[in-house]
Amino acid sequence: MSFYKLEYTASTGKARVGRIITHHGEIETPVFMPVGTQGTVKAVNQDFLRNDINAKIILGNTYHLYLRPGTEILEQAGGLHKFMNWDRPILTDSGGFQVFSLSDLRKLKPNGVEFRSHLDGSKHFFTPESVIKIQRCIGADIIMPLDECTPFPCDYIYAKKSQELTSYWAILNKEAFINTVPLYGHDQFLYGIVQGSVYKDLREQSVKDLTAMDFDGYSIGGLAVGEPPETMYEIIDFTTGLLPENKPRYLMGVGKPENILEAIGLGIDMFDCVMPTRNARNAYLFTWNGVVAMRNAKHKNDFTPVDELCTCYTCKNFTKAYLRHLFVAREILALELASIHNLHFYIELTNNARKHILAGDFYEWKELITKKLIRKKIQEKEIE
Repeated sequence: MSFYKLEYTASTGKARVGRIITHHGEIETPVFMPVGTQGTVKAVNQDFLRNDINAKIILGNTYHLYLRPGTEILEQAGGLHKFMNWDRPILTDSGGFQVFSLSDLRKLKPNGVEFRSHLDGSKHFFTPESVIKIQRCIGADIIMPLDECTPFPCDYIYAKKSQELTSYWAILNKEAFINTVPLYGHDQFLYGIVQGSVYKDLREQSVKDLTAMDFDGYSIGGLAVGEPPETMYEIIDFTTGLLPENKPRYLMGVGKPENILEAIGLGIDMFDCVMPTRNARNAYLFTWNGVVAMRNAKHKNDFTPVDELCTCYTCKNFTKAYLRHLFVAREILALELASIHNLHFYIELTNNARKHILAGDFYEWKELITKKLIRKKIQEKEIE
């Protein structure tokens, strides 16, 4: 089975559309993947994900699912798809970012990383091989290798050692992937993760190492960790210029709508980020005219939808005044309605990008939309 089909590339840039084919369904790219870290997209049930938001793929996390509910429970359930009643594709991150964000609770070693659970302080050890085994138990359609995500700023010596370790672990990940079989009767696909911080020669070496192993797709990690947007775009542009055209490209953990549009223009196919649901829970809603702060008193008697152009369940049925009331009253429904809206917006953003790439006017459309998105830009509180 062919995993990825490149369907069209813009004549004036790198923006492209394609199709990823998995056992649980086809994914048209560019695509945004809602984050379902622990087997759930926060505050949104699976029916809304399928029917209103129309998410074609969601993301889970190896670290969190390994700790809770654990691989034994997932195996007994028949994998994450059955456990959470989700019949569309799933991608799992390896958990490397979560482990390395533990800082003083982890110890990096040549053959893996020792860490203590954030839940109860218990000690655990991830290796490239064990991470593959865990993701076999989870049963995700697309899985990630164990890597090290460098912080920003990061000196060259540290970044070089980290990139070399990630490449070494990639060999072990690929070998473990080849030497094991899926547990639930459907194919799984393994991506490589390009690292190297903001250093182009390290990014180039990382791409050379990974493409020599012929992964099913390639992720770009280690960005959106504090570097200026211009630097992030420069590294994305440089890296996509080195990656093979016949494999999907996934930019990990990015981010803001304008970042996604810019990255699509630089040849990226797949995105994930907690921002739409996290900001929704904190009353910040994305619209085609910028971010709306729903607790603002000016919405108290505003009986219009959050976004007149939006067709999501929230905008079709409720007003700004009602949503503001829910947030002020601290009602749980506020989190659900806001999350539905933000995820619908992100999915529509990438869907519309695909349409405009095919129509041949993506870059003009991108500039117009980006100006609208940042016109009413506010200082966003980004609370985990």
